[in-house]
Order: sequence, then structure tokens, then C-alpha cells
Amino acid sequence: MSRLLAPLLDLLAVAIFALVGRRSHAHGITLVGVLETAAPFLCGTAAGYLVASIATDAAPRSWQFGTIVVVATVVVGMLFRRLAAAGTAPSFIVVATIFLAVTMLAWRVIARFV
Repeated sequence: MSRLLAPLLDLLAVAIFALVGRRSHAHGITLVGVLETAAPFLCGTAAGYLVASIATDAAPRSWQFGTIVVVATVVVGMLFRRLAAAGTAPSFIVVATIFLAVTMLAWRVIARFV
């Protein structure tokens, strides 16, 4: 697996999360809007890669690495949203966690068996 494939798939998961969220809340789908929505979570994903790279010797495609990335994506994303006075309702945190965990871990499970 290419070294860039794992981060690209995780970034794609965050982008899809932002797209679905903007569409379901009728915020409009523009490049700037999607990037604005995704930015806090993209920062979290980057932080997750940094932490996982330091904390474990697992490959980026492993579920252990992915779990760290998911947690960092949600925690950092929500902290940045909170600092920006954007929504961090408990239901949003649950939905974000479930969506990002499923998408970021599902491709890792599939990759393991392919």
C-alpha cells in the first residue's frame, strides 16, 4: 500500500463527513464551505497521524493506528469548533464519532482482508 494511500483515505473520510453534514443541514455545498467545515477535523487527523506515529510502531493501515487517528480527529476537531464558537452539541459529537470511526476503520478492515 502506498505511503500516501492511508492518509488520503482518512482525509477523504473527513471530506465526506463535511459534505454530508453540510448537505443534511442545508448549508450549501461550496468548496470554501466544505473546507471550512472540514478544517478542524483535518487538523485533528493530522494530529492523530503525528501522535500515532510517535505512540505506536503500527502501520498506518492498522486498526490500532486508525483508532488513535479517529480519537484525535474527533477530539481536536471538536476543540477547534468550540474555540470557533461552532456547534459541539452532544448529539453532533456522537454522530461525528460514529461516522468517522466507521469510515476510517472500515477501509482498514477491508485492506486487511484484500
